Amino acid sequence: MTRIDHYRATIFATFIVLAAGVTALLAGPAHAELGGTMSAPRADDGSTQRVLPGSTVQIRSTVDAGGTTINEYATSDGHVFAYTWQGPTMPDLTRMLGRYADRYRAKAAAQLNEFSHLHASRVEQPDVIVESGGQMRSYVGRAWLPAALPAGISLADLR
Repeated sequence: MTRIDHYRATIFATFIVLAAGVTALLAGPAHAELGGTMSAPRADDGSTQRVLPGSTVQIRSTVDAGGTTINEYATSDGHVFAYTWQGPTMPDLTRMLGRYADRYRAKAAAQLNEFSHLHASRVEQPDVIVESGGQMRSYVGRAWLPAALPAGISLADLR
């Protein structure tokens, strides 16, 4: 293989990797992050939307690439205040938690070392609470902003 052929092959391989990455990003669920604004649904994202009975809370449900159902809860003006999930894989918590992700990971790691609960955790901070549990191929959880829960909405509504 000549130097030019090697160069062309490298450029082609780089293009394929970049194209696959962009495709994966575009094909992923259109979730906002916790505390962000719910994005408009795309026709091809496979999501369903409904309103929580007796309220104006919007719920968008999607299934991620791992087969996990993710529910995104937002106020009538689109402010995302909670997520719930259930399925065979853990969802991308970093993406869902956004600016809260680093503090969540740090506290979850500290609790794991302290209490050794491998199958369930509750990381409670003043501005965000994350509950996660399950075992291989059966994960459940929820994350919410306590101060942003709309009036009349309880934790029992977040399922």
